[in-house]
Amino acid sequence: MEDIQRARLLAAVAEVAVEQGAGNVTVAQIVTRAGVSRRTFYDLFNDCNDCLLAAIAEANERLTRHVLDHYDPQSPWARRLRSGLAAVLSFLDAEPGASLLLLAGSLGALAGAQEQRELILARIAAVVDEGRALTKAGPGLPPLTAEGVVGGALSVLHTRLSRPRHEPAVELLGPLMSMIVLPYLGAAAARRELKGSPPRAEPVRRHASNPLGGLGMRLTYRTVRVLAAVAANPGASNVVVARAAEVLDQGQMSKLLARLHNLGLIENAGGGAVRGAANAWALTVRGREVQAALASRSA
Repeated sequence: MEDIQRARLLAAVAEVAVEQGAGNVTVAQIVTRAGVSRRTFYDLFNDCNDCLLAAIAEANERLTRHVLDHYDPQSPWARRLRSGLAAVLSFLDAEPGASLLLLAGSLGALAGAQEQRELILARIAAVVDEGRALTKAGPGLPPLTAEGVVGGALSVLHTRLSRPRHEPAVELLGPLMSMIVLPYLGAAAARRELKGSPPRAEPVRRHASNPLGGLGMRLTYRTVRVLAAVAANPGASNVVVARAAEVLDQGQMSKLLARLHNLGLIENAGGGAVRGAANAWALTVRGREVQAALASRSA
């Protein structure tokens, strides 16, 4: 339950920070967007900065994990760069909120965010800098070249992705690769990268950050347990669901089931259809989606 509440808050703070700027985020905005209480917020985070730093760290972790899944350290330098960059761009397309959070230079003013940003840039620049050893012109280039190339690429990405309507980030693979290899491998290699075949779509495991987003309800411990109990006992009666969810008060159990039914997460094939018959609760299609997201997040 705590993991789910934390995920909702991290998703909310990222959305608000991207929309309004990190310096304008308030706890009230975060908890309203997440649909949790202020008490829950302060049980998990010290303040807005603490929550925002956690969101940046999580986004960075997910991006790194995705890139490493598609990165072969044994491949030639340019091929490694291309596969790594293609993975980055596919992540940016699949996770626009997290991506803008990572790319937003304005977050550098947030205490602790600049250190995270510099660590990411240094890691990428170190890979790009390996190009200096591949050509006669390479050793004569200063290490600062890699920093300039990486900074320029990030600036392009941030500008493009900040537009209300923009082309998919993966379409920038050729131009960005051309820009990166030009100082190291020369104009001919840059032209080859520019004309290279489009990248293969890299699957991104979507982050189930706010599994009950859009349902208009506050996520509670009992609600989650009742939903899980129905999932584990399809066709169960109120009594069976109550026992599985460990809800002793039958009146409270009826209210929880009614709430989930009104939200379209469960359906009743028993008493709701035949008068006098026992209730038989099961998840709807939407209920299965939500339960799967909750189960995945908890795992």
